[in-house]
Amino acid sequence: MKYINYTDCSNTELKAMLFDRTPDNYDKYDDIVTDIINDVKKNGNEAIYRYCKKFDNVTLNEESLKVSKEEIEEAYDQIDEELVGIIRKAKKRIKVYHEKQKKYSWFDSCDLGTIMGQKVTPIEKVGVYVPGGKAVYPSSVIMNVMPAKVVGVNQIVMVTPPDKSGKVNPVTLVAANECGVSEIYKVGGAQAIAALAFGTETIPKVYKIVGPGNIFVALAKKAVYGYVSIDSIAGPSEVLVIADEDANPKYVAADLLSQAEHDELASAILVTNSEKLGQEVKEEIARQTDYLSRKEILQKSLNDFGVIVVVKSIDEAIRLSNEIAPEHLEICTKEPFMILPKINNAGAIFLGNYSPEPLGDYMAGPNHVLPTNGTAKFFSPLSVDDFIKKSSIISFSREALEDLQEDIIKFANAEKLTAHANSIKVRFEND
Repeated sequence: MKYINYTDCSNTELKAMLFDRTPDNYDKYDDIVTDIINDVKKNGNEAIYRYCKKFDNVTLNEESLKVSKEEIEEAYDQIDEELVGIIRKAKKRIKVYHEKQKKYSWFDSCDLGTIMGQKVTPIEKVGVYVPGGKAVYPSSVIMNVMPAKVVGVNQIVMVTPPDKSGKVNPVTLVAANECGVSEIYKVGGAQAIAALAFGTETIPKVYKIVGPGNIFVALAKKAVYGYVSIDSIAGPSEVLVIADEDANPKYVAADLLSQAEHDELASAILVTNSEKLGQEVKEEIARQTDYLSRKEILQKSLNDFGVIVVVKSIDEAIRLSNEIAPEHLEICTKEPFMILPKINNAGAIFLGNYSPEPLGDYMAGPNHVLPTNGTAKFFSPLSVDDFIKKSSIISFSREALEDLQEDIIKFANAEKLTAHANSIKVRFEND
């Protein structure tokens, strides 16, 4: 793990390090992804079966592509009841939080006879991508599905890669069933995104695709944007911790490691004004890494994208954090709520020693699908807003339109749009 004293040069170094992780830096994969998308668009299920065989080493057909009711029932028998209870508890907490975000239609009127407003409508069909591969993510199922369920999305189609026996992880299936997913298909990668975007003989076309994935999934979502809507182009996970001398080095090290274990491209950054804390955290990271199960991933991630930055003051730490705009920001200082108003750019903010980032991953309630790679400067966490559309409502009486007719006609003529002006004029020609 790198250890640096902060200067303008180190700022440039940090930006370069983080840029290496961004999906925008993966141009070499574009042609592969484009070929897969075009193949699925043209050949449908047949292409899906070929890619499942090629990438997942599993043979599927029309009957086995979709997860059956029997497979879901079998999944409940394979996991213990306590875990089912925890999934239900997490679902409830996440549902309650997102219910507070709901938007409602509204209407406003005036004496002249105008009605203006906004109609809020759920997106009808949504696709959810759930990763497989290196880890199992039932939490990702809950976080992506519950906001859609809260606003009343009618059809939620989930895709996720199967194992070599053609099965989906039972915990993932239970989470999907508990959250009310409409249908589940055993396909991953760029081919799954293409299937959701364009439809096949079996997999329905959706109107929006959400959910994280690997490089190929991220690039596929980018490629199909415009044919469908997407949530974002998610990059690798990241955490930045602002800490002072009052922070507990054991806690800080554990939280940095909790992000670094996601994958080799994950980034863990500590920014502190305490040289002593920085050294203690470095020692704790070495000690704790030794007994954790994903040791190789941790070491690779920390070597490439882990850094302890020592700054002169907490204000300097805040400025650096706002510039990086981290996905997860932990504030482990004596007075974390005093710092909160100064934070402008962060996906999720965790305040105090007992608000570790994994709390947000699973049970707190706020969504863990967050903007990465500095996009917290202009993007927000996944929310109910991602699953609704808004339509403007306009209704004018003759009297109300007459009151504005001259203004509209002059405006239209100024833009040389005479048909626009005529549309108003013809309504009052007989006066």
